Amino acid sequence: MSWCCFDAPLVTENDLSNPQQDLGSWKPYMPIGTVLYRYAAAVHIPKFYFNLNLGSGLSSGENIKLFSYSELKAATNNFDPCNKLGQGGFGTVYKGTLRNGAPVATKVLSAESRQGVHEFLTEIKILANVKHPNLVGLIGCCIQGTNRILIYEYVENNSLDRALRGSDGEIGKLNWGIRSSICMGTARGLAFLHEELDPQIVHRDIKASNILLDRNFTPKIGDFGLARLFPDDTTHISTRVAGTTGYMAPEYAIHGHLTKKADVYSFGMLALEIISGRSISKGYWSEKEKFLLDWAWQLYVEGNLIELVDPNLKEYLEEEVLRYIKVALFCTQAVARQRPTMPQVVEMLSKQIRLNEKELTSPHFIQDSRHTSGGWKGGESTNVPPLSTAPVTYSELVPR
Repeated sequence: MSWCCFDAPLVTENDLSNPQQDLGSWKPYMPIGTVLYRYAAAVHIPKFYFNLNLGSGLSSGENIKLFSYSELKAATNNFDPCNKLGQGGFGTVYKGTLRNGAPVATKVLSAESRQGVHEFLTEIKILANVKHPNLVGLIGCCIQGTNRILIYEYVENNSLDRALRGSDGEIGKLNWGIRSSICMGTARGLAFLHEELDPQIVHRDIKASNILLDRNFTPKIGDFGLARLFPDDTTHISTRVAGTTGYMAPEYAIHGHLTKKADVYSFGMLALEIISGRSISKGYWSEKEKFLLDWAWQLYVEGNLIELVDPNLKEYLEEEVLRYIKVALFCTQAVARQRPTMPQVVEMLSKQIRLNEKELTSPHFIQDSRHTSGGWKGGESTNVPPLSTAPVTYSELVPR
């Protein structure tokens, strides 16, 4: 049933500016569809836009926990900067402790961000209805006055980005067993989003700072504000480009052509970061400056992929590490239809199989304008190859 089909009184902006009339003061729990519909009306999201983008596809029966603003102020010690976990484009995240002693992460969306309204609603809609060991759990939300706050499960080891860029001691904890597990868990989370939900979900912003690590370093995909829903009969969406430069697939970054293969590309870039310990956005190495994907492909062509491995990794199975790097290269091929699906990626990572590298083609490289005026390169053409939605069969999965 569509979420827009609620016979309930709407709430005006004046209602929401009154602490006695905010959503959190009505009931401790409310159906998620009611929360979204009433809040969308309050911030003047047009009904047709809500119906098209937010009002369909998931059950309205799920309940979401509603918190008062005063409750969250107490939990975070008045949003004490000492409790700050991080800051992003749409707001700031604080650690908090609820009255029952449970630790939480509270994401306070910027009041100035009009763009953040849609992301706020999207994240509630998706995470309130989706549960998986490799997705961050949404506990509830607060909508009071101009305050928009999301409350998540707390993950003890913060983000993968921080772990990879931390002190030597922190990086030393990321042995190969943990790194390979992070790759696998992230792949499983994406496979779940892409294939096991109706409608399916494309995350659109897979990157190291959006992968959270719990006390056991289990990866949790977070920040679903940019996610898009894909009904079963939809092969692609033409959309406004949103995401993080360097992680975006070429067909999406240039043409706004979004498919699940855009997430596959981002996963490939993330895997290269995890294995190398290096940022995708910085130039490195060799006789001239290269970016991570550029360098990884050069090492593959030269037959020297092992040089990509993070020097902080002291013990690992070379054969397994090389397989993970090659899987990342399969994920970052220039032509979207040649990339594996995320369930195929899980199979490629989890089984002792030999990859048919005759099927592997080169990536495109986004060149920073400071280093080249060409913009794009890859193979012999500067044009992005034509896209296809035809299914691809992966003949590279053959027994060793």
